[in-house]
Amino acid sequence: MSTTTTDEDYPLERVPQSARYPWFNVAVQRFGQLSDLTQFLLGATLGAGLSFWGAFWAFTLGSVILEIVCIFVGIAGMREGLSTSVLARWTGFGRYGSTLIGVIITLSLFGWFGVQTAVFAAGLHSIMNWLPLWAWSLIAGLGVTALVIRGFKAMGMTAFITVPAFLGLAGWAMWVEISRHDLGGLVASPPFGEPISIATGATIVAGSYIVGAVTTPDMTRFNRNAGDVVKQTLVGISLGEYVLGLAGVLLAYAVKSSDVIAIITASSGVVGVIVLISATVKINNWNLYSASLGLLNAIESTTGLKLNRVAVTIGIGIFGSILAAMGILERFTDFLLILGVITPPIAGIMVAEYFVVKRWRPVLDASRERGELPATEPGWVPATLVIWACAALVGWLSEHHQWIGIPALNSLLLAGLAYIVAGKLGLVRGSRELVTV
Repeated sequence: MSTTTTDEDYPLERVPQSARYPWFNVAVQRFGQLSDLTQFLLGATLGAGLSFWGAFWAFTLGSVILEIVCIFVGIAGMREGLSTSVLARWTGFGRYGSTLIGVIITLSLFGWFGVQTAVFAAGLHSIMNWLPLWAWSLIAGLGVTALVIRGFKAMGMTAFITVPAFLGLAGWAMWVEISRHDLGGLVASPPFGEPISIATGATIVAGSYIVGAVTTPDMTRFNRNAGDVVKQTLVGISLGEYVLGLAGVLLAYAVKSSDVIAIITASSGVVGVIVLISATVKINNWNLYSASLGLLNAIESTTGLKLNRVAVTIGIGIFGSILAAMGILERFTDFLLILGVITPPIAGIMVAEYFVVKRWRPVLDASRERGELPATEPGWVPATLVIWACAALVGWLSEHHQWIGIPALNSLLLAGLAYIVAGKLGLVRGSRELVTV
């Protein structure tokens, strides 16, 4: 299949080398996903329940999980130049399994798009209440939509503006608040809330970004080589988790509160709140971007129709903005948490197939040389669906019953190992080969 396209973001094709970016351009966007209100909230939450060094080790364990997932899945996406949901067709899931992944990604990130839009709108309403909350929700959601329809390049330009502003705010907030306290005393502070374990803290850290980790190929398909993927992952996640997360821990100790808005307001006032809330744009544009890619693949793989990315983005953005304005998306939180349990096994299976089992790796390698998609793709891969379901169930039970270990890691490792065993036993095979749509 030809990669000729009118969309510079190549939603359903391989991204050619001529359209790739230097690693730092992609790293800024990766860091942008992790430098927002959520990261401060994560740090403040760990600070409430753990000592500083307990929070440090929770961030370390959670970050290692995320970095391993991002690097391996990201390298596969970089080599093939394909988004997560399209790559999944030849990494264990087949056409219809990738359709399910596309739907899950779309629902999950669509939900988070609405939640982040509501947070953005609430912040704007708190300082500019001359418009009702629903109006700010529409403005915030449609503003992000207008940005995302411009594609990867425009999103990168936004990150280059908002990331430095956010870092400046974080540095200012820390300097103002921590200068009022003894740093050694803050580091030695006991937790001020309900105690939690380091394993639970690591689960919170990994779970907060696991969907973003699984959809890493949506971003790394624009990287030029494996070294770039590793560099942008280590820089983006390490800075996001350690610098901003631990800053949130120290600030929470300083004011004895996990209320992030109160913390920032106390140290940097209304200007700080504006910068902090607007920083949600960087993560929300990726929520919408990956949701549109997932839906495009789901529709193409089931109907053969190649919809326009811009039109799909506008549709999702408008619908999500309206639901945010209605306040309906607040009821989706539990559903989104369930999707978070379903997602980690996807990465385990994709990595196991691409790097170990390699059932469909030869057709990917051959077609990559031609700059095309493989001529055929498996329909269903029954073994994958069984492994996926069982691993997701173990992840849910681990979370529900507080089994030993980290639930996201438990389900991811189980899925990967089970897929490798199934591959060695010859159980990994498609129901039939279909002509690629």
